Amino acid sequence: MLELRDLRVCYGAAPALWDVSLTIGAREIACVLGPNGAGKTTLINAIAGLHPCSSGTLAMDGRDLRGVAAHRFCAAGIAIVPEGRRLFTRMSVRENLEVGSYLRMARKERSRTLEYVCTLFPQVRDKLDVSAGSLSGGQQQMVAIGRALMAKPRLLLLDEPSLGLSPAMVIVMFRAIREVHAAGTAVLLSEQNVAMALDVADRAYVLEEGRIVAEGTPDDVLNNPELRRAYLGVAAQR
Repeated sequence: MLELRDLRVCYGAAPALWDVSLTIGAREIACVLGPNGAGKTTLINAIAGLHPCSSGTLAMDGRDLRGVAAHRFCAAGIAIVPEGRRLFTRMSVRENLEVGSYLRMARKERSRTLEYVCTLFPQVRDKLDVSAGSLSGGQQQMVAIGRALMAKPRLLLLDEPSLGLSPAMVIVMFRAIREVHAAGTAVLLSEQNVAMALDVADRAYVLEEGRIVAEGTPDDVLNNPELRRAYLGVAAQR
């Protein structure tokens, strides 16, 4: 479905991602791990079309999206839940969700998809007509995920979905991610919560200073002593 080959992203003259290669298959969950400043958000934004790529290939279903306008990425089947949620706080929850169904095909399914979001997040149903800014952080994250799902994506990008949430709400978020995946949507997850991310993922990538330094199954990544120590902040077992 998604394939990156030797992707490079720069901020001005400074490279942020160096020759990154990864693949995500249909109905797969992949996670990207690494310390703060490793380039995880830059990678997610590049895949969403929010940051231009300097070189390499970024292809969806074999179509190279480099040079494609950012608003066309949604039509290609990609939706993003950005770090920090970025809701329209003065608009109602319903209005925020409806923003996600901008595409014609998604508009046709708006009522059905809204019902799906409310089933996935029952708390959202009770808040549809209140302002998004009045919600708790966890509820806002539900709305942010719901807004992305309103576009009916085939690939959902999640950038630090557990950031700033209580442990109980983190469990709710990851349960929802599992349900979205079970419904047939591929997921790319950038996450600081290593244990939760590896628990849901089929494949894991580790970023350090803008480079992929390891990849494999979650067990491959978690059981590598050097990676546990250097990149995941977990002490190696003796």
